[in-house]
Amino acid sequence: MTRAEAKAVAPTSPGGTQTTYREALREAHRDALTRDPRVFLMGEDVGRYGGSFAVSLGLLEEFGPERIRDTPLSESAFTGAGIGAALGGMRPIVEIMTVNFSLLAMDQILNNAATLLNMSGGQLPVPLVIRMTTVAGRQVAAQHSHSLEGWYAHIPGLRVLAPATIEDARGMLWPALQDPDPVLIFEHGSLYNLKGTLPAGAGEVDITRAVVRRSGTDVTLVTYGGSLGKALAAADALTEEGISAEVIDLRVLRPLDDETIMASVRSTHRVVIIDEGWRTGSLSAEVAARIAEQAFYDLDAPIERVCAAEVPVPYAKHLEDAALPQPADIVAAARRAVAPDGWLPDAIPRGGHGRRHPPGVARQTRGHRASR
Repeated sequence: MTRAEAKAVAPTSPGGTQTTYREALREAHRDALTRDPRVFLMGEDVGRYGGSFAVSLGLLEEFGPERIRDTPLSESAFTGAGIGAALGGMRPIVEIMTVNFSLLAMDQILNNAATLLNMSGGQLPVPLVIRMTTVAGRQVAAQHSHSLEGWYAHIPGLRVLAPATIEDARGMLWPALQDPDPVLIFEHGSLYNLKGTLPAGAGEVDITRAVVRRSGTDVTLVTYGGSLGKALAAADALTEEGISAEVIDLRVLRPLDDETIMASVRSTHRVVIIDEGWRTGSLSAEVAARIAEQAFYDLDAPIERVCAAEVPVPYAKHLEDAALPQPADIVAAARRAVAPDGWLPDAIPRGGHGRRHPPGVARQTRGHRASR
């Protein structure tokens, strides 16, 4: 994450505490462990080492080895143990180092955690939280740079979260532990060092709704996780061109908050979806399909998507940057949406609806299309 992207994401409200995304996550764990004796953390290196990304650093000394449990290198085994503990009335937090390792626990997550409440007729809730890091953009090569959140968002029975701000990192864990269904939390590796101000009294956040991070009138930018900073940086750049972009942070990937998305699209009439996942079969494709189903006649331009190149993520920095969505790519997509004919006027009409066409070219109205 660049400085501009970090500055765009980090909250700056007065009267709060200066902290980092990593420290906000640690404080969320500390709060949950203090509030409920049934809560415990388990995973590879979460105890003595303090976690692969130092999220649990110091918690072993504070809460002891019964509640901060180092596990063997077997994702299937310790995820299954977490499911069993949840069935037994505990509130486990399972940390899987990175999302690619979660594939070794896919059977436990898909066939056990996600299904047991339904298959038991509501008798067997699985109040389990699984945290994992998604790490594209950090030069850790193809085997550790996956963005597979969309895969998990495909599975009924799961709630899937992607905190992109310090406040969400602090506030999502406790409500996730109260959910009778398993909750997967994806933490983008580029965000751990993100610095900002955690507002005084910051606590739980809504894990059912998306949030508008920036208001705008001309185009909607829909994104989540590590791409939020890029979308906000792109919105800043578009402002200099006279284009007002609204930025939506999905933050809840399953179930998607259609209401917030559609309200924005019906206001701006143009949309760009940014997703670090591969384009084919991606979360961006699902969002685009829902917009087409629910707000087609409100659109004044084709839906734009900015996704990762469909290649294994390269190790070399310049190739990795080229393979992932960047602010310049988002700006270019927003320009296409706002001026699909390639003509960008000096002044953007406010409060109106419809494409901005070259002089002498009449705009097709909503009523005309809706009457077909």
